[in-house]
Amino acid sequence: MLPEGIAVTETSCKTALNKTGIPGYQYCLNPYVGCAHACVYCYASFMCRFRGRREPWGTFVECKINFPAVLERQLKRLGPKGGSILTGTVTDPYQQAEASYCLTRSCLEALAPYPSLELGILTKSALVLRDLSLLQKLKCCTVGFSITTMSNEAARVLEPGASPPGLRLAAARQLSEAGVPVWVFIAPLLPGVGDSGEALSALFGALKKAGVREVMADTLTAYPLAVGRLRQVYRRYFPASLKVLEWYLKDSPDYRMIIDDRMNKLARDNGINFSSV
Repeated sequence: MLPEGIAVTETSCKTALNKTGIPGYQYCLNPYVGCAHACVYCYASFMCRFRGRREPWGTFVECKINFPAVLERQLKRLGPKGGSILTGTVTDPYQQAEASYCLTRSCLEALAPYPSLELGILTKSALVLRDLSLLQKLKCCTVGFSITTMSNEAARVLEPGASPPGLRLAAARQLSEAGVPVWVFIAPLLPGVGDSGEALSALFGALKKAGVREVMADTLTAYPLAVGRLRQVYRRYFPASLKVLEWYLKDSPDYRMIIDDRMNKLARDNGINFSSV
């Protein structure tokens, strides 16, 4: 069910597969514009400008209702040569609207006849479990869960529409046990909120318990709009951490070295393969 105050509209698209510069992938796949998860730190809010939307990011979702059909046409043109696709680069493919529109599910059905294609899914939603049987049919598919904190209280403030962190990890465990490769993306690392020794220790401990063995992490991308929203949230909910945020924004290389050392040690202690972007 969509949160209150989310405007959902139907639209169409001309392309489904688009070239991407994300390392390791050739194409991106985004069946929706906008995202009801309303993550305060989301870099994808630049989409408002491209779509001519004046509403705040996180208050609208555009459903590209012809997306699966367009994808099928593009896949036929690609043929058997293969390629690598990442879905969830500027939206969450399993946000609440997907429960009704099933655009991502239809995309999985379209991709199934192409075993040479590699698919990566990135989500903050346990709804991905709905498509377990389809995911098992895809020859080269991985599912990544984005997690910033194991604190439900912080998550409700920072990513109010997303599944609670514990549910994401429970979904990761179920997928892994069913033979679907999973990984976790700790991103973004939120200065003063999700990066303390205590917070990261709780997170890596939860990852180990959930059976997650592959983890990547990335620091906050300091887009002005996202930083502005974060500063407002920090002042209201995390005032003691505001100075850490400002330190990161002024001196991110030193910050990153300290945090990378912290995470590398925790990864070794918990038997997790870890890398930072």
